Amino acid sequence: MKEYRMLETRKGEAEALMNRMAQEGWDVVGVTYWSAWKLCLLITFSRELPPGKGEGEPR
Repeated sequence: MKEYRMLETRKGEAEALMNRMAQEGWDVVGVTYWSAWKLCLLITFSRELPPGKGEGEPR
């Protein structure tokens, strides 16, 4: 099972954020340029949950 996280950042800070999250075991699965109410990047990360975590939760 995987867990996902979406984080908001600015263009100039995106690489540092992605590198920091990669060191924690996260993979980038999507990047979206969002301009609905303000300009920002939304980056979606995922990582595998440790064995036993997430069991018993709705699927």
